[in-house]
Order: sequence, then structure tokens, then C-alpha cells
Amino acid sequence: MVRSMDGNAVKEPGIGVNQRGIRDYNERLTLSILQKHKAVSAADLARRTGLSKPTVSTIMRKLEADGLIMRGAPLRGKVGKPSIPLELNPNGAFSIGMKVGRRSADLLLLDLTGQVREQLYTTYEYPMPEEVFEFLRRGIKTLSELLPSDQRSRICGIGIGTPFELWRWHDLSGPSAERFRQWKDIDYPEQVAEFSDLPVYVVNDSTAACHAEHLFGPARGFRDFAYFYIGSFVGGGVTLNGTVYEGNQGNAGALGSMRTTGALGESQQLIDTASLHMLEARLVEAGIDPQVLWQNPNDWSSVHRYVEPWIGATAQELAKASLSICSVIDFEAILIDGAFPDDVRNELVERVRRYLVNQDTRGLITPVIEAGSIGKNARGIGAAISPMFSQYLLNTNAGLSSI
Repeated sequence: MVRSMDGNAVKEPGIGVNQRGIRDYNERLTLSILQKHKAVSAADLARRTGLSKPTVSTIMRKLEADGLIMRGAPLRGKVGKPSIPLELNPNGAFSIGMKVGRRSADLLLLDLTGQVREQLYTTYEYPMPEEVFEFLRRGIKTLSELLPSDQRSRICGIGIGTPFELWRWHDLSGPSAERFRQWKDIDYPEQVAEFSDLPVYVVNDSTAACHAEHLFGPARGFRDFAYFYIGSFVGGGVTLNGTVYEGNQGNAGALGSMRTTGALGESQQLIDTASLHMLEARLVEAGIDPQVLWQNPNDWSSVHRYVEPWIGATAQELAKASLSICSVIDFEAILIDGAFPDDVRNELVERVRRYLVNQDTRGLITPVIEAGSIGKNARGIGAAISPMFSQYLLNTNAGLSSI
């Protein structure tokens, strides 16, 4: 069984400590460095953490005995003994992540290095609770059985990425609307406990996507950034001090709720002007089934004439929102990703950059605009990260929510 580690409210992320009583902090720090830099020698770990070499050696032996890390191939070619890098063991821990979307749900098995081992997928007209949890029940069984029997105990938890206040996102009526509103009173861990004893972590789906980008994308080069994820509804996340900040109630970075102004001067939210449901509406108006977007997720060329104006309108909204965000915190960068083909994402990012040139930036430092790299799988991967992050990695914002 993989050993879980209790959290510690230590606020110096770059400096290790040698007191035995907070050993878990040092282990988290070590695992986080290996997660970020992939392969690191013991000497380099001592330098990066500020810990003594004997302390690092003790930590390494413990983590290796737990199966969380392993030794890589010796690095030869330098004077003296070959350096042996230390790496995360892909089989050291696993987690299951589920993304609950407006039109589909994804379920995946993630290893400790962030690789998706297997993935399951289902579609629906609307995500009714009984269907979603039945998909999860069957999926947990399927994914668990893919692992050798001696590795199944290394599944450390289930992460669920879902839009907060999911019960509001529908246009149903009658009995169907009543069934859908059940989401308001659903206790996710209680539901999952009926068929699994794994711990459950619930996170906003866009915040989950931000976790995925932060840990596995080029965003690792930024310490502070804001993140837009565009699905059926636009959402977001924020990373501060090198860690995704979820806030007191897990709702930090609710960028889709930012205020904007409609064509007639009416007050609207960003979800009303920069979401994929706006593109779906354009297709419906033209007599085209919007399912074409999900049936061909990597190629929207067949509906390019409708995608192009949507990109233009969305880019304008994101440019304004980006500056509004930076008036509160001077983020180094704004990252943009979503459930669309790479060429659509790249064109959207380029348009946002161009629109920023003509915006009023007095008193602001214009952020770098970059494309995200994870794509449509970001929410599922981010959900799966939650159990691992909570149990093994270092949260540099620990304690901020309780100060």
C-alpha cells in the first residue's frame, strides 16, 4: 500500500528543514522537484532543497522503499563516479479522474508521472446523476482490472472535475429539469462510497484543467499565471507562487463569471460571450447539427465559416478579460486552452495578442499570451491529479485559505 502523507502548513517552498517532525514536508518537496525536473541527482536535490546530503539520502531511501521513486541510468562522461539521477516511479501511485461535461464524461487512469494509462468515454444529451455515477462505477472496475493485482492497491483516490453549480447549466423543463436539479444536493463522496472505498476529491473542472497545465505543460516556466479553459462554458484558474490556488471555497479563478457588456449595452458574464455554446448556437441557426464539433474534435474545417467569426468575437472578449484580471494581480502570462483543435486554439491565441495591442493598458503591465498544451483532456487529467497532489506533492499556497 502506498503511504499517504499528511499536509504541513510550511510557507517556505524553496527551503527544506532538517527537523524530523516535519519530514513529510521534505518528502513532498523532493517529490515535487522530481515531478518538475524529471531526473535529478542526489547532490542536485541537496542544492535545490537546502537540505544536508545525509538528510537527502535518508529521504531517498524512504521514498525508494515506498516505491515512489527509482534510480535512472548512470550519467557518464564526467570526472569521478557516474552520477545516478533519481526519478519518479511511474508505477509508484495511480489515480482515477473523471471529467463531467455538458455533453460527455471522460474517465481515465493516471500514473505518478502524469501519463494516461487508459481512458473511457461516454456521451449524453445531459449529464443526469444516475448515468454519470453508473459510468464511474463501471469505469473504476474496468480501469482497476487493467493493472496487475499487486499495483491496484496503489490507486490513491478518485478526482472528479465538474462545473460548480452544475444544476444551473441546462435548458430542460418538467420532470427532466427536476431530475437534473438533483445535482444541487448531491454529495459526491457519499455517492461514490456506495461502490468504492477510495477517497474522493472534487474540484472545479476548469481549475482541474489549470492543474494539468501547471504540472505538465510549458506553464511550468511561469510562477504566476491566469488560465482560460473554453469548453461548452468558459472557465479558468489561477496559479500563484508556483501552485494552483483554489481559494477558500475552491472557486478561485471563476473567470467565466467576469462581467462584460453585450451588443446592446446589457450586463453579461464572460460565459455568455466566450464559450463554445455560442458556436453551437451559430451552427443550429444555420441548420447544422452541433454534434459535428464533438464527432470530429481534431478537425473543424467543415464548419470553418462559422468557427472563424466565433474566434474573432471570443478573442475580443478574452483580450478585455485578460487586462481586467491583471489589474488585480500582475500575472506574468495568460494561458488559453480548450476543447477544440490545435489550429483553432493557435488562431484564437494569435487574435487575442493582436487585440491587446489596441486596448487601453494604462497602469498595467501587459501579460504574455500563450497557448495551453494539454487540450481537451486537460479537465480529466487535472481531476486525476487531485488525489496525487493532495497526498504527495507540495502546495506552496498551503495555509493561505485559513490565514
